[in-house]
Amino acid sequence: MWTILQIELYKIFKRPRTYISFAAIAAIVILIQLALYLDGEKYLKFMLQGVETSFDFDGKILHGYLICFIILQTLLIHVPLLIALVGGDMIAGEANMGTLRLLISKPVSRTTLLLSKFAATMAYTLLLLLWMAFLSLVMSILVFGTGDLMIMKSEEIIILKSSDVLWRYFAAFGFAAIAMTTVAALSFFLSLFAENAIGPIVTTMSVVIVCTILTTMDLPLFALIKPFLFTSHMLGWKGFFDDPINYPGVLRSAGILLIHIVGFVGGGILIFNRKDVLS
Repeated sequence: MWTILQIELYKIFKRPRTYISFAAIAAIVILIQLALYLDGEKYLKFMLQGVETSFDFDGKILHGYLICFIILQTLLIHVPLLIALVGGDMIAGEANMGTLRLLISKPVSRTTLLLSKFAATMAYTLLLLLWMAFLSLVMSILVFGTGDLMIMKSEEIIILKSSDVLWRYFAAFGFAAIAMTTVAALSFFLSLFAENAIGPIVTTMSVVIVCTILTTMDLPLFALIKPFLFTSHMLGWKGFFDDPINYPGVLRSAGILLIHIVGFVGGGILIFNRKDVLS
């Protein structure tokens, strides 16, 4: 399996389009950092309007921790598209090139082949998140420094001491890895039903958009299914920035996401083992 994994990783990273995701994240993060570096004070005044009349703020508010939080809220909504670009191509791309039938003729079980391809997809997803973590957290700290993190919510303001923030980001990125792997598993599963990568990519984003809409709409009709939609739990990383942290809620969200991953991959294995591959 290790040899197959190495081959699949080589296939992923030899494609020029693979690096579009890394370039896109770098461009967005750097633009946000540059904008906040130049006009960060104006942004803070806009965010704090109405609050400054009741509270006095001492110390540095705009720093690397806050900028990373802003970037995470912005990017983690769009990263699923970048992940689907690779996940949706893993099986459908082989079918499109006519190499899928050749692959399953090798002395390797279909299950091993599929798990190796999914492991390569996971590796790509984790590398993308590590790249995002380096740019959004490490680079922001180097440029803007650190300080107490102030998070504004609809009904409260949470202030976290600087010494109590860094571990929360490690936990948040760990949770984000589970959430993004869920999207990777979905696009990977859908790639089994197509012979062109465009279909699984578009379908993945359509599913994410539809489920997100259902998640955000407070209607009794959707109340029963919302807790079971993976999109209802993808922003569970924010739970690590509550004070106190609702650990049961965060763990429940992570568990539901893991169930989706197992379901997509397990269903994919069952279908692929019974599939009559002609391409």
